[in-house]
Amino acid sequence: MSHDHSQKTLAPVVIAAIGVVFGDIGTSPLYALKEIFNGHHPIAVTPDNILGILSMVFWSIMALVTLKYVTVIMRADNRGEGGSLALLSLITENSRNRVVTWVISLLGIFAAALFYGDSMITPAISVLSAVEGLEIVSPDFKTYVLPITLVILTGLFFIQSRGTGTVGLFFGPVMVGWFGVLGVLGALEIARHPDVLAALNPLYAARFILNHPALAFLALGSVVLAVTGGEALYTDMGHFGRYPIRLAWFGFVMPALVLNYFGQGALLLNEPAAIESPFFHLGPNWALVPMVVLATLATVIASQAVISGAFSVARQAVQMGFLPRMLIIHTSGKEEGQIYVPFTNWTLYFAVVALVVGFGNSSNLAAAYGIAVTGTMLIDTILVGFVMVLLWRWHPLVVALVAGGFLIVDIAFFAANAIKIPQGGWFPIVMAIVSFTVLTTWRRGRRLVRRELAKQGVPMPAFLKMLGSDVHRVSGTAVFMTGSKEGVPAALLHNLKHNQVLHERVALVTVETTDTPYVNDLHRLYLHRMEKGFLRIVIRYGFMEDPDVPQALEHCRRLGEPFEIMETTFYVSRETVIPGVLGRKIHPLRARLFAFMSKNATSATDFFKIPNNRVVELGTQLVI
Repeated sequence: MSHDHSQKTLAPVVIAAIGVVFGDIGTSPLYALKEIFNGHHPIAVTPDNILGILSMVFWSIMALVTLKYVTVIMRADNRGEGGSLALLSLITENSRNRVVTWVISLLGIFAAALFYGDSMITPAISVLSAVEGLEIVSPDFKTYVLPITLVILTGLFFIQSRGTGTVGLFFGPVMVGWFGVLGVLGALEIARHPDVLAALNPLYAARFILNHPALAFLALGSVVLAVTGGEALYTDMGHFGRYPIRLAWFGFVMPALVLNYFGQGALLLNEPAAIESPFFHLGPNWALVPMVVLATLATVIASQAVISGAFSVARQAVQMGFLPRMLIIHTSGKEEGQIYVPFTNWTLYFAVVALVVGFGNSSNLAAAYGIAVTGTMLIDTILVGFVMVLLWRWHPLVVALVAGGFLIVDIAFFAANAIKIPQGGWFPIVMAIVSFTVLTTWRRGRRLVRRELAKQGVPMPAFLKMLGSDVHRVSGTAVFMTGSKEGVPAALLHNLKHNQVLHERVALVTVETTDTPYVNDLHRLYLHRMEKGFLRIVIRYGFMEDPDVPQALEHCRRLGEPFEIMETTFYVSRETVIPGVLGRKIHPLRARLFAFMSKNATSATDFFKIPNNRVVELGTQLVI
């Protein structure tokens, strides 16, 4: 009976996972084979080449997606969460070597930075490649492709603020229909030309590589398009769980993709001229317009999944101290993961519009796409190699064989895409460098600020000893928000200096982000009573949670220190950062960038969900 129940609850999760997790890799058949044979490095459409390329595509999917991500990397979850930053937290939590921790941190941050480049290109190339199907319907539609693409993308980004809960209900069924169509169209064409199945033999890939080494190397740069989105399986693991994603991949998604690619190959064996768009030529003429509509829907859903992923990464980055506080809006009272980050949304939108207008067609964008994906995959392999050693305690020889094997494949794909840097590969690299600079500058700046505040601070025992009976104490509770668990907050010193009063009860509250995605309510709060009515409270949150200080303070009731929020005054220190002179421990340009970000960060009041009518904000100037 329980088994039936589990099957009933599993089915909706698997369908939802198909809708969100596999959107990116599921839309790759629109452009992958077309780009391999007809892109920047065209390959002659001959039977031997078709079988060789198909074999390379199939074994790339098996090696990079099935073996690497689905089988190995998805084992490396951080309390159920996946993604580069979750992996980074997992390794740094278990590493005792400072150099290793530093290297891993830089790699993890750069992988997150590359993800932003990926999340800009995915909506652009996916939607554009679907709308380009109109050119197959009639060449007259060519002039309308760009405007229609821009209208669809604009609508997609504008609806983000309304939340994706309602639209999300249709994601799964639409993508199930999409993969169903992929599989059926491919199977029908394979039935006409079953000899194409010979490409399942890896010898065809090996023969193509040996006979045409230079051509095969160039082809790798486009073959990678068939596995774009493979990294999303790991990133989205926290939303759906390892088992539903694996079940969807092996039971439905992978067979549908393989059938479609081999169907396109079978079509090309018979009609080499179909290379202008092998995907849209698979179906009958009467189905062309419905196929364009369905493809557009699928690419919009794929784009939505990437945008939602960018929101999640932004929240993780804020919580882990890589980005300043920013406005994060929950669009659903039921679903924890449904958030909207306005700054991230509009940054992505303008970047996507610039890409569509600047590159003009999906073939040009394909050159930019591969470098972001292969870079992320390469870093993921290095990070999971450390997991094999530090957490799984695998034998060094096994690590060398498994991680080393993946690394060789990743380096080959990355190198093949690196030659496309002049054609467009520069874009994700530039975006990654900008994102990396922002992420590391904020983290470095915050460390310097904390160090400066610590220098100016007064140790708590000394302060309490100095505090005489002449200080006027008023009734009620004061909460001083402080980033440090030691010393006296600057806001408290300023308040005492200028107002010469203290509340009867004073709580020094610090919010900490842990290396885990979520924190159990039993471990949420630490409370230490000090003399003269002072309390030290530490509130812990996981990197996937949003801080809510008033709600957390409710837990103090069970510790004998109840807080009546409407009778409590919150004191928040707002630091005004002034870039210092040369010779400081941060580059002057980075100091200015940090000062700008600090000035434009969301106020602590909004970020910690403190009622505005209970807040007193005190300013502090700091030179870094």
